[in-house]
Amino acid sequence: MKFAFSEISLPKRGSLAVPVFADNTLSPMAEEVNDITDGVIIRAMETSRFKGKKGDILEILAPRDMDVSRVILFGMGEPEELTQGDFENLGGRLTGKLNGAGARNVTVVLDGLESCDIRDNEAAAHVAYGAKLGAYRFTKFKTEDDENEPSMQRMTVACKASSGARKAFADLEAIADGVFLTRDLVSEPANSLYPESFADRCRALSDLGVDVEVLDEDKMHRLGMGALLGVGQGSARESQMVIMRWNGAPAKKSKKPIAFVGKGVCFDTGGISLKPGPGMEEMKWDMGGAGTVTGLMKALAGRKAKVNVIGVVALVENMPDGNAQRPGDIVTSMSGQTIEILNTDAEGRLVLADALWYTQERFAPELIVDLATLTGAIIIALGHENAGLFSNNDALADQIFASGKAVGEGVWRFPLQPEYAKMVKSPVADLQNIGTGGRGAGSIVAAEFLQKFVNDVPWAHIDIAGMAWSKKDTAVVPKGGTGYGVRLLDNFVRQNHEGK
Repeated sequence: MKFAFSEISLPKRGSLAVPVFADNTLSPMAEEVNDITDGVIIRAMETSRFKGKKGDILEILAPRDMDVSRVILFGMGEPEELTQGDFENLGGRLTGKLNGAGARNVTVVLDGLESCDIRDNEAAAHVAYGAKLGAYRFTKFKTEDDENEPSMQRMTVACKASSGARKAFADLEAIADGVFLTRDLVSEPANSLYPESFADRCRALSDLGVDVEVLDEDKMHRLGMGALLGVGQGSARESQMVIMRWNGAPAKKSKKPIAFVGKGVCFDTGGISLKPGPGMEEMKWDMGGAGTVTGLMKALAGRKAKVNVIGVVALVENMPDGNAQRPGDIVTSMSGQTIEILNTDAEGRLVLADALWYTQERFAPELIVDLATLTGAIIIALGHENAGLFSNNDALADQIFASGKAVGEGVWRFPLQPEYAKMVKSPVADLQNIGTGGRGAGSIVAAEFLQKFVNDVPWAHIDIAGMAWSKKDTAVVPKGGTGYGVRLLDNFVRQNHEGK
């Protein structure tokens, strides 16, 4: 779908969408349409449940005395209460409504927003952004025409200062492209997306100016990454580590980079500690953390972010062949710490252990944020509404929380403390990869394990197991791979590290 911005006027074709506020208060354009149609707008509202609340939508087909095929009324509630997320959700809902109706193009008018805290041009940009996010479909493997193929081809958002909307949308469109890359990666099956092919997708970011380096197994062996390599040793696919660097900060402001690390288990059978068969097909998205980091790097490079960023993704498959790691094995991580493997299905923390150590040792970053579909326990705690946040730094945790709230990708912080850290001590090695407390505090224990590999670097771990995949549609996130984390971390970078 293509997007355009214009000054406010009545369109001559297609569909027209106009705002209505709380208690069915008409916007100026809605009043004009009501006058042209001899009161159709008022009559339609009076004979429906439409009240002008946020989320209300009412369709009026072929209104007389107008050139458009339909008028869509969309509720906005109280203008002074509107947020950027409300405008994004509006764009997504309108796109869904119009696709369902078979419409091809629409003009969305934004007027009557004088008391809104968001400027008209920014509101318009976020409507288009939400429409773009909501219009995503993963169709790579479709060979037949889909009867539900989206019909919408063009959205024009009409507002004051439309040139400013075009400029604001350019950055948002780059972020959406990053989200789409993450959604594509998370949605792709493991016979198509495996460590080496994932690394090739990362290499493609060099077209945007990202410097990409790939470590193969020989290089990782020489670096002593026994924890990561142990996870992948049962697979016919070679493990990989990809380092992506975006150097966007002005030379005069050059300083330590910020780093993002992603767990990339391209398929997780559980290894010798084999998972149950039902639902195992979902384990193609156990690389969701790596997908988010890759999409974030595309977003930052696409909008030319003025910051230096390192993105590290550790890519493996966890398979149960004759060479697979066994429960009871002891491996030596890059840090030199030894790890007793009690459950081969607690593999993500092993992969991240070497990736985190490598990142802090080689790049001495200002901070590290890792993302991983790490534990089922986080879904028990938070469902699919928030990701779990763990950190050794209060300021960093607060910044991530604020960014999540700003973009509608929530996080909730959990504690880290010595009592939990004791649960990963092994009687025969330095650490063990599951806790001594049974199923209790599973997500916290996993985070405590990771903390052993970051030294004193400010660090945050985001457990996205409940957020990387959705089984239902929302206004801006179709079911499937969600792209969770790209918008959150782009906002985090923008608010806290660009121009600093």
